[in-house]
Amino acid sequence: MTSEELWNEFCAWSGEDPEQAHEAWAFGGDPDGLAELVIRGRKTATASLKLLYQIEQEPLPRAGEFSVITDGAGEAVCVIRTTRVYAVPFRDVGPAQAFREGESDRSLRAWREIHRSFFAEELAPYHRAFDESMEVICEEFQPVYAAER
Repeated sequence: MTSEELWNEFCAWSGEDPEQAHEAWAFGGDPDGLAELVIRGRKTATASLKLLYQIEQEPLPRAGEFSVITDGAGEAVCVIRTTRVYAVPFRDVGPAQAFREGESDRSLRAWREIHRSFFAEELAPYHRAFDESMEVICEEFQPVYAAER
């Protein structure tokens, strides 16, 4: 199913305006596995580097926005609604954020290990080095609709 098809299905079901702005995107690193965590209700947050939003001239996420989450093949799997967005230096991301992201054993130690590597890879094409003082955009969300499987 395409992201627009899922969006329209969600809007028909929820009464939301199908013309409402929304984004379609996949999680980085492991799009299929992370989307599955969202569908199972284990993943209710994500994090990204603020610097990448600036480099790519993309707006920061905002509370209240909807997104269609896609898998690695670009198939739409669910709709989420952002509930909270905040910025914090990487070194100050706390255990609650790590737990909400749902990866590995949900510990802050595992979160830092996974994200140090992931953020370094994301920065490499821009010839930038990762540094733990970099601001991370922490986004909390609520899954609101899943595609039929």
